[in-house]
Amino acid sequence: MNHVIRELKSFALDESGATAIEYGLLAALVALGIVVGATALGSELGLFFGRIATRLSTAA
Repeated sequence: MNHVIRELKSFALDESGATAIEYGLLAALVALGIVVGATALGSELGLFFGRIATRLSTAA
């Protein structure tokens, strides 16, 4: 019975799973930031090249 109590205490004090979850959440947050930044950059680049195309078509 003493062995079971020791194992339960060891399991309760083990924080390796919590650390893995924290790293997973951090990686998800970084990925979300990259996706949002790439989307904004892509939209701006699309508008930029659209303006260039419009100026080239009206200048010709």
